[in-house]
Order: sequence, then structure tokens, then C-alpha cells
Amino acid sequence: MNEYGKPMADRTTSSITIAADPATITAVIADFPSYPGWAGQVKSARVLSVGDDGRPETVRFVLDAGVISDEYTLAYSWRGDEAVDWQIAEPGKMVSALTGSYRLAPRGAGTEVTYDLAVDLKVPMIGMIKRKAEKVIVDTALKGLKKRVEGR
Repeated sequence: MNEYGKPMADRTTSSITIAADPATITAVIADFPSYPGWAGQVKSARVLSVGDDGRPETVRFVLDAGVISDEYTLAYSWRGDEAVDWQIAEPGKMVSALTGSYRLAPRGAGTEVTYDLAVDLKVPMIGMIKRKAEKVIVDTALKGLKKRVEGR
């Protein structure tokens, strides 16, 4: 349920295989200040706090994904190099709820990375348009992550 007592949005999920081990991929995921260089819609990502494991715990984002343009803070929960989950810590003007995760599973010489995302907006938007925006965000992030990791 979101803050308005409505069910959370449908989730958008996609996977990609990256030619690297999970630790290498997780290091790129945790390098938030470099996101504007590879995560197309992220204009800036500033780490606000770091957890006991040395990984970012809260991050302030400026996002411009066309129909969804906003500033918000996400809280991160890391599970080694196997997964990272996030949820909204401070909503933006448009984004009222946002949850997501990266799951990393070794596959032969590479790693299968699954990105899961659900976004709820304060402004009404046709479900089809919102899902398309989520899909663009997910696909761009996965392709950008693959290019960033494999191009290192």
C-alpha cells in the first residue's frame, strides 16, 4: 500500500547478462556519483549517508525521464554482492513511492542481473504511459550498467 492507502503500482522487471562477476557489478551499482554518465535519466546522484558496510545508505537523485522529472531520496539495503533493494525515503514533487531491486546471479562466465521497479506518482497518469516510462528506465539502466561494467 502507498501513503494514500492505494495498492502499489504494477512492477516492471527485466534481466540482462553481464560479462563480469557480481562484485564488479555491485561496485558499479554502488558508485552513485557516476550514474549521470551511464544511467540516462539520472541527472545527479548524491550520497547522503553510508552504512556500516561502507556502501551508500541514502542517495538524493535528480531524475529527468521525460514524463517523470523529479528530485527524491532513496534508502538502500545491500545483501553482499547478491542483491540491493531500495525504497523512497523522501518523496519528490511527482514521485510518491518508488521501490526497486537489483538481483545478481552468477551464470557461467557472467552474471544475470534482474532489475525490478515500481513507481507511484502523485499526479494521475494513464497506467500504460507510466508502465512505458518504467520500462524505459529499467531497460536504459540495465543496458547502461552492462556497457559501464564491460567497458571498464
